[in-house]
Amino acid sequence: MPPKLPYGIIRAMQTQIIGVRFTKVGKIYHFDTAAVPDVQIGEHVIVDTSRGKHLGEVIRVEKETPPKPEGGWRSVERRATPRDLLLRQSWQSKQTEAMINCRARASELKLEGVKIVAAEYNYDGTRLAFLFNTETEEKVDLKSLKKDMHNLYPNTHIELRQIGPRDVAKILGGMGACGIETRCCSKFLTDFSPISIKMAKDQGISLTPEEITGMCGRLRCCLIYEYEQYVEARKTLPKRNKRVVTPKGEGKVIDVLPMSNKVIVLLESEGKKFTETFDHTDLQPWDELEALRRKSEAPCDRHNSGGCTCGKSSPRKNRNN
Repeated sequence: MPPKLPYGIIRAMQTQIIGVRFTKVGKIYHFDTAAVPDVQIGEHVIVDTSRGKHLGEVIRVEKETPPKPEGGWRSVERRATPRDLLLRQSWQSKQTEAMINCRARASELKLEGVKIVAAEYNYDGTRLAFLFNTETEEKVDLKSLKKDMHNLYPNTHIELRQIGPRDVAKILGGMGACGIETRCCSKFLTDFSPISIKMAKDQGISLTPEEITGMCGRLRCCLIYEYEQYVEARKTLPKRNKRVVTPKGEGKVIDVLPMSNKVIVLLESEGKKFTETFDHTDLQPWDELEALRRKSEAPCDRHNSGGCTCGKSSPRKNRNN
C-alpha cells in the first residue's frame, strides 16, 4: 500500500481558483492558487498575466472550478508584501504625469482624433500602458508615439492599448446621463453587457437619443437591468393591436404595462372612442371566444359524413326517410 501524503501536500496539489481584481471596479480574472494555498478574500497577490506580473486583490474564492480557459489557468505567484503595496502606491502617483507627457507628445505629432485617456503602471513600474481612444474606426499609426515614450521611459516596457467609448466613460467617471451622481460603469459595473435597441422597445422606452444614450454615446447599460423581467411579464399579456373582450365590451389593445400587469384598450361606445386600463385577468382573447362561439353553432365534425354522435341525423339519411 502506498504511503499516505500529508494533508498539506494534498491541499497544495488541489486546484483552487480565485477571482482577482486589479482596479476598484474592474473586471474579475481567475487564477490558480496551487502554488499559494489557502489564499483568503481580501488578500493581495502577485499574479502572472498576459501583460506581465500584476498586483491584485482577491475578490472571491470559487467553490466550483469554472470552465478551464484555452491555454490553461494562469497562476498566483505569491502573496503581496507590504513593500509591494508601497511600490504600487508610489508608481500610481506618477501615472498622471506620464499621461500628460504622452498627451503632449501626441499633440506635437499631430495625431488628430487620438485621445490619451489614462496611463497605468504595474505595481513595480516595469510596465507602463497608455490607454487611448480614437474618434474614427480607421487604424492610426502610433509607432512614432510609442518610440518617443520608449525614449522617455527607457527602462520600462511601453504599451499603447486602445479602449472603447464605454471604457473611456468608466475611467473618466462623473455624472450619469440620467442625473445619477456617479455613473453605473464607474460605480459597480465590472463587465459591459451587449445592449440592443430592442431592449428599449420591449420596455416601452422612448427611442429618442437623449432618452436611451449614455455619456459614452452608446446605448445606456441600464436598459438591460429590468429587461428580463419585462420579457417574462409580457408572456402573460396580449400583444398590441390584438382584439380582446373587456367588462365594457370589445376593444383593441394599444399598449401594455408589464410591471403592473395592466393593459390599455381602445374601446368605442355610441360612436365615441376612448381608452381604458384593465388588469390582464379581466380580459378575454376575442379570437378564442369567437372560435368557441362558431364551434357551438356548427354541427359536429362527423355529422355530414355518417357516424354522427351529436344526436342529429345526417341530412342524407333524412332525405332517404
